Amino acid sequence: MQNQVNQHLTLKTHHTPMGTVMAFDFGEKHIGVAVGDLQLGLAHPLATVSDVLTERRFDSIAKLIEEWQPVLLVVGLPTHADGTEHELTRLSRRFARRLEGRFNIKTALVDERYTSITASTALREAGVKGKKQKPLLDQVAAQQILQSYFDRHYALA
Repeated sequence: MQNQVNQHLTLKTHHTPMGTVMAFDFGEKHIGVAVGDLQLGLAHPLATVSDVLTERRFDSIAKLIEEWQPVLLVVGLPTHADGTEHELTRLSRRFARRLEGRFNIKTALVDERYTSITASTALREAGVKGKKQKPLLDQVAAQQILQSYFDRHYALA
């Protein structure tokens, strides 16, 4: 019996995909970035890209991708609370298509409803309040998006 358990664990570990995943909380002014490892399923805030020029934004993202070598990109998909789409939904889809096309890395979309609220709450609980949250909020929202992806991914596994 113990041997069967060990075989099962070995097989499951062997089939678990490995590599870094990079997630993005897209915004017209700021893009939050988070990273995590597929095998561990833990997300961490990484950076906020704040350039207004699209080309410079993608240059900053290219540097992060070169450094972290992700095997998958995840982009948060904002919608209204009832799930209906709006302008930022369209822009986020476009951003995801551009990422996949430019970097040739598979890109997944994840529902990001309430991630900014959750991120703000997490920062407040960590003692970061008011205006001090602003530089961190987008990357913590990206962390929430990525953790949501991991939680869903492992729930289905």
